[in-house]
Amino acid sequence: MRVGGPAERLLVAHSTEELIAHATALWDDEEPWMLLGGGSNTVVSDEGFPGTALLARNTGAAPVAPAAGEAATPPGFVRLRVQAGHNWDALVAACVDRGWAGIEALSGIPGLAGAAPVQNIGAYGQELSQVLHSIEFLDRDSGAVRRMDAAELELGYRDSILKRGLEGVVLSIDLLLTEAAETTDPTAPVAYAQLANALGVNLGDRVPIRLLRDSVLRLRAAKGMVLDSDDHDSWSSGSFFTNPIVSARFARSLPADAPRFPLHEEEPQPAVTSFEELAAGVPMRLPQPAPEPMVKLSAAWLIEHSGVARGFRLPGSGAAISSKHTLAITNRGGASAAEVAELARFVVERVRQEFGIIMVPEPKLYGLEI
Repeated sequence: MRVGGPAERLLVAHSTEELIAHATALWDDEEPWMLLGGGSNTVVSDEGFPGTALLARNTGAAPVAPAAGEAATPPGFVRLRVQAGHNWDALVAACVDRGWAGIEALSGIPGLAGAAPVQNIGAYGQELSQVLHSIEFLDRDSGAVRRMDAAELELGYRDSILKRGLEGVVLSIDLLLTEAAETTDPTAPVAYAQLANALGVNLGDRVPIRLLRDSVLRLRAAKGMVLDSDDHDSWSSGSFFTNPIVSARFARSLPADAPRFPLHEEEPQPAVTSFEELAAGVPMRLPQPAPEPMVKLSAAWLIEHSGVARGFRLPGSGAAISSKHTLAITNRGGASAAEVAELARFVVERVRQEFGIIMVPEPKLYGLEI
C-alpha cells in the first residue's frame, strides 16, 4: 500500500538455512519481530514496527519424490516443492508453461509462496487447499523442522491454524498438481461465473490452462488487482475485507438481490452405533441436530449498497475506495496508514448500520485498530 513506517532493523534470509538461523536467534532474543514475505497483505502503522522485520527470500521450485514412508505421488500428478520466498505469480506462470494445472486461477496474486497457506489464498473458484500437499515448518515450541500435511493446517476460507496462532515459520510448500500432456489441454472445470462469462463458456466447462490464466489476469487488472506502479487503484492490499459468512436464516433478511453463495456442509456422522463399534470401544453416538446452513456474502456488494461507492474518500484523505472495485482501499498518493485505517473504520460502521454485519479486515495489521 506504500504506507507505514520502517522497522527498527531489517534482516534478509536468502536461503532456508538463513531463514532458520535468523528465526531461531530472534526467538532466543525474545524481542518483537515480524516475518514478511512480499508484504502485499500487510499494513503497518505510520510509527513503524518496534523490532526486527525478517524477509523470506529463499527461492526455488522443483519436483520431488515422496520421502520414505510417504504415499506415492498419484499417476498423472507432479509433487512440486516451492521455497517460501519464491514469487507466487512467477510460480503460477512457470507451472502453466509446463502444463501443470491446479493454480492457474490464482494468477496475479501478489506475494510469496510461503504466505499462501497462512490464509489459504483463493480466487476465481480455486483455493490453495485444493492442491496443497504439505508444508515444511519450523516450529517455535520444539525448535524442530517438521513436515505438516495439509489436513493438519485446518485450512478454511482465508484461514488456517497458522493464522490462528500456531507459531513458527513456513520454509517451503509442496503442491500436488495435475500434469497435462500439452499446455493446450483443458484444465479443471471453470468454477466461477464471472470467469466463465469472460471466457465465453458455461460453468463446469474446461479450457486450456494458459487461456484461463490470461483471462484471470485481465479480470484482476480491470479491478486494479494486478500490481502496476502507474495505477493507484493497485496501490492496495487487494481485498481489504473478507466475504462475511452468515447463517442462511440471517441471509434471508437481506435484500433479495444481495449475492449469496451456499457453503458445502460436512457429511453428518451416522446417529447409530453398531455393535461392532461398541465392542471396539467407540462411544455411543447420539442423534445431533442438523447444522444450520451457512452462506457466504459478497463484501463488495455490502460496501457498495451501504452507500460507499467506488472512488469514495473522506475529506482531505489520501486513502480512497478503488475506482474499479469497492472491496479495495487504495493509496491515491501520499496517504498515511492512519488514513487507511480511518477509511476502513468508516466502511465497517456503514455496513454495520445498514445491514447489521461486522466486516473483518483481510490484511495483517500492525499498530492499527479497525
